Amino acid sequence: MTLVITGATGQLGTLVIDALLRNGTPATQIVATGRNEQRLAALRERGVRTAVADYSDRVAFERAFAGAEAVLLISGSEVGQRVAQHRTVVEAAQAAGVARLVYTSAPRATSSALILAPEHKATEELIAASGIPATILRNGWYTENYAGALGQAATSGEIVASVGDGRVASASRADYADAAAVVLADASHVGQIYELSGDVAWTHADLAAVATELLARPVTYRNLSPEQHLAALADAGLDAGTAGFVVALDGNIRDGLLAETSGDLARLIGRPTTPLQEGLAPAADEALAA
Repeated sequence: MTLVITGATGQLGTLVIDALLRNGTPATQIVATGRNEQRLAALRERGVRTAVADYSDRVAFERAFAGAEAVLLISGSEVGQRVAQHRTVVEAAQAAGVARLVYTSAPRATSSALILAPEHKATEELIAASGIPATILRNGWYTENYAGALGQAATSGEIVASVGDGRVASASRADYADAAAVVLADASHVGQIYELSGDVAWTHADLAAVATELLARPVTYRNLSPEQHLAALADAGLDAGTAGFVVALDGNIRDGLLAETSGDLARLIGRPTTPLQEGLAPAADEALAA
C-alpha cells in the first residue's frame, strides 16, 4: 500500500508523516510530494519516498501517484488559486487510477458563509464529480493561528480583534494531522465527511486569560468594531485586501462559524484535543525568548 501526501513539506504535511510513521506505516510506503527540495531531502533521510511536485504540474503528480492506494490532498495555501491547483491534483489522481482521496476542507464548506469556504466547496464538488472514493476532513481553526497575537501581547499587553464574544473551537495542528493520518491509512472512512474541531469553544477573553498565564504578565482583550479594526490594520501597514480579509474573518467568528464542537476530531484520534494553553505554549516560549 502506497500513501501519498501532497504539500508534505508544509507544517501540516510534515506532522501527518510523523503520525503515519508513529502509527506503524512503513516509511517505504509513504510518498511525500512538495516544492521544497531541501525539506524533501530531510524526509528522504527518514526513509520516506519523495517527489518534487508543484500544484500546477499535473504530469509530476501523475508520476508521484502511480501505484498509489490513497492520496491526501492538503489544501493549497494560496487563497484565490486553490480551485485550479486542486483540480490539477484531482485530475492527476484520476489519470493515475488512485483508489482513494482524502481532502482537507473547511467547516461546513458547502453551506457556510465562512469567507474561506467557497474554494473548499468548489474542491469538494470537483472531487465528487471525479468519481474517486473520498473522505472529506473539514478542518476547523488551528490554535497555532494565534501565535502572532501572542507575540504581540507579549509586548503590548493586548489582544486586539473584532470578534466580539464569538467562540473558536480550535485544535492544534498536530491534532488535525493525527486525524488525517488515521483516515489516510484506513479505507473504512471512505464516503465520510468529518467536521473537525477542538473539544472546547473559547472566547477571546479566554484567549487573553491564557496569554496572561503563559506570558506571566497581564493581557487584556480589546474588542473593536469592524470599522475600528479595519482602520487599525490600515494604520499598521496592511494593504486594503488583507485588512478586509482579516476583518471579514473576525466577523465570521463573531457570527459563530468557527464555534462548532462536533467531537469528530477527538473520536478519530482517540483522545481529547489539545487544550488551548498547551497548544499555545510553544508560541509563548518563542515570544518570551524574543
